[in-house]
Amino acid sequence: MIRIAKFCVINQNKVQNSIIQRCLSTTLIKYSKTVQNAEKTSSSPSEGYSFVTNIFRGQLESRQVFPYPNVLTEDQRETLQMLVDPVSKFFEMKKSLSALWELGAFGLQVPQDLGGLGLSNTQYARLVEIVGGHDLGVGITLGAHQSIGFKGILLVGTPEQKQKYLPRVTSGEFAAFCLTEPSSGSDAGSIKTRAELSPDGKHYILNGSKIWISNGGIAEIMTVFAQTPVTDPKTGKTVDKVSAFIVERSFGGVTSGPPEKKMGIKCSNTAEVYYDNVKIPVENLLGGLGNGFKVAMNILNNGRFGMAAALSGTMKACIKKATEFATQRKQFGQRIDNFGTIQEKLARMAMLQYITESMAYMISGNMDSGSQHYHLEAAISKCFASEAAWYVCDEAIQIMGGMGFMKETGLERVMRDLRIFRIFEGTNDILRLFVALTGIQYAGAHLKELQNAFKNPTANLGLIFEEASKE
Repeated sequence: MIRIAKFCVINQNKVQNSIIQRCLSTTLIKYSKTVQNAEKTSSSPSEGYSFVTNIFRGQLESRQVFPYPNVLTEDQRETLQMLVDPVSKFFEMKKSLSALWELGAFGLQVPQDLGGLGLSNTQYARLVEIVGGHDLGVGITLGAHQSIGFKGILLVGTPEQKQKYLPRVTSGEFAAFCLTEPSSGSDAGSIKTRAELSPDGKHYILNGSKIWISNGGIAEIMTVFAQTPVTDPKTGKTVDKVSAFIVERSFGGVTSGPPEKKMGIKCSNTAEVYYDNVKIPVENLLGGLGNGFKVAMNILNNGRFGMAAALSGTMKACIKKATEFATQRKQFGQRIDNFGTIQEKLARMAMLQYITESMAYMISGNMDSGSQHYHLEAAISKCFASEAAWYVCDEAIQIMGGMGFMKETGLERVMRDLRIFRIFEGTNDILRLFVALTGIQYAGAHLKELQNAFKNPTANLGLIFEEASKE
């Protein structure tokens, strides 16, 4: 009743407690039934079930956290196990990327009838974890291709677009996600690349350039974002809005710059891409005219959980190297793993890895269970994983001392590769704002609904008592 009192103060109509008391007995049974019905349908995904979103409402919503999602069937587990060993051996035998194409690693989540393996998000996360434990550069090549490159076709493509392009991106043609421009990074809405409808209405004419595009120099199929004029049917006013397009290099007018010289992920191709009067068939519009920003955010939100999975694998590899060294290196007459400071470092590293892996599979499990509201959790997992992995790698180097600084140990490459993860697919700074602003917006909308309910309390007692019952 304390919450009811607080809301009564806010209430503009100053609802009297006597009204609530008189109605309490008649609505208690109805409220109880409402709660029971909600519990019965708790398996259905809903925005209200997001753990992070509800924190902003001061409510602990644990249905997507406890119990931990276990979504793989026996057949899916067997399929996954059949893929784990070949992917692991790929790195041990140091084969070329063509071997990964043959394994189907570039079409993990594409439906089988369209040439892919048809894996779930959880199965995908497990294989990405293995890749992350061996080579993040290869991981970026794979991720840029399927996690974002053609993910838009998979998520919002028409049946015709899927039939045309998904078999191609699973059989040897690289894909790329082309959003960032020299003057447009985190502010995706400020892109300058434009696409204008041709006079005959059959093509969009694309002009502009993109920068720092993963797979940009090798991709044949690209998801490109450009400003397009959109006319409001109600007002007749025309404004520029971002739209998404499926662009083929073979359309003509598509060129790439030389591979960028980077700090890390050097085996991943990164290049500028230029578009000069590229004719895009109107049927290659992806997700509807003016919906490009929504498409881009949907793609990025959907793929972020994979970063936590990959980096949990990276952390495992770093911990393994550090542990092997600590149990063999002797100083002051004993192995250094006997020293408390080394034990504490290894313990903290293991804790961070455990948390990261748990987040990755919790999110993928909820996605596989049908949840559509995992975006804040995915953003948090990306921020946490990228910063935790940096810490774990740095501590592994510290444990190994001078040996950790040497190139042959392999950790210096891992550290260089890791640095980009706090920057791309949404910088951690922007993602923190995304989490905070989205949560506050959700909480604000909920409070406004409650305030409106108190203006007519007798008609909204179910909502009022539901809020009052929360601890």
